[in-house]
Amino acid sequence: MSLDFDSARLPNPHIRPEHEEWRSQLRRFVDTEIAPFAEDWDEAGEIPMDLWPKAAAVGLLGMGYPEAYGGTLEGIDSWHSWISGEEMNRFGVGGVPASLLVHGIGLPPVINWGSEAMKEAIAPPVLAGEKHISLGITEPGGGSDVARLRTTAVRDGDHYIVNGSKTYITGGMRANWVSTAVRTGGEGAGGVSMLLIPTDAPGFSRTALDRKQGWWASDTATLYFDNVRVPVENLIGEENRGFIVIMTNFNSERMAMAVSMEAQGRVCLEEAATWARERNTFGKRLADHQVIRHKFAQMKQKLNATQAYIRSCYESIENGNPNPGDIALLKVQASETLEFCAREAMQILGGTGYMRGNRVERIYREVRVNAIGGGSEEIMRDLAARQYGL
Repeated sequence: MSLDFDSARLPNPHIRPEHEEWRSQLRRFVDTEIAPFAEDWDEAGEIPMDLWPKAAAVGLLGMGYPEAYGGTLEGIDSWHSWISGEEMNRFGVGGVPASLLVHGIGLPPVINWGSEAMKEAIAPPVLAGEKHISLGITEPGGGSDVARLRTTAVRDGDHYIVNGSKTYITGGMRANWVSTAVRTGGEGAGGVSMLLIPTDAPGFSRTALDRKQGWWASDTATLYFDNVRVPVENLIGEENRGFIVIMTNFNSERMAMAVSMEAQGRVCLEEAATWARERNTFGKRLADHQVIRHKFAQMKQKLNATQAYIRSCYESIENGNPNPGDIALLKVQASETLEFCAREAMQILGGTGYMRGNRVERIYREVRVNAIGGGSEEIMRDLAARQYGL
């Protein structure tokens, strides 16, 4: 067994020929339309608008969504999602999939909880890559403590009047709609609702957050709501019942993040192994030094454990009994593994790894956004402890 990206993947008995066909199809698309340009897009701080229709045409945007709205749901399972996450992170530019696939966290609230009219109006153009939707949860005054959010939506006849702000919103500058968490009731989780807010509404504004450590290719924004009037029919789910919408959405987001982190960890492994075979130090290959071989063994050990955990969590999802505590701890496992692999790969590459223009340097910078976004490691551990009845 080699230590390249594909060989470092553990066997999965759930993978069938149709899954491998999807991998081959998606890999051709990525190798042709994304990988050769991803580094330049990252340096430029954005990806081209025509990438979304291309991704829609290959089936990437609509995968797992109902066919009635332009998706491809039939025959799609968790293993297709895992493959998609691997292939979209194989080139090691995290801001590209984060922005291109942000509808994966913005659209599910509409699909799972929105009215039929809302689904028919929003889903088809998003899945065709013609329009964009983001998720607005985090606020300047708080992130993971969703139950304490401060953006308000006050009922005024057949509208809600929305005031407040959201920040660190992936895809926020490009979004045509934002699935937004607002406070419609009293304090705590029981007063939270979800609203679909169009970004062309009077009173809505946004500013770009472009001074980021990583994910440069992903547009990130702060959103402002100044007496924004939103029709009551834009309520996603029931009033004051939005917390369950948010929590359900987090499970799929955290699974996707765990997959991407494990894949990026394998990228680090591959880059370091290639360098260690070619680099000569003290009269022999770097790979022939015992201390370096042990680094590879530890990296592979942690990647194996993370892959096994991902598989276990996806099996529970496929069986209809996902455990939010396990998914939370999986995200922690994945971020710790990614951080370890990025650090060890950087040590093996030495000065070369510190220079911009290689995948390890970029992934090293992007470790923290993965460890914080979607629920920080500290919050995930506490969530798991509560799920286990402590």
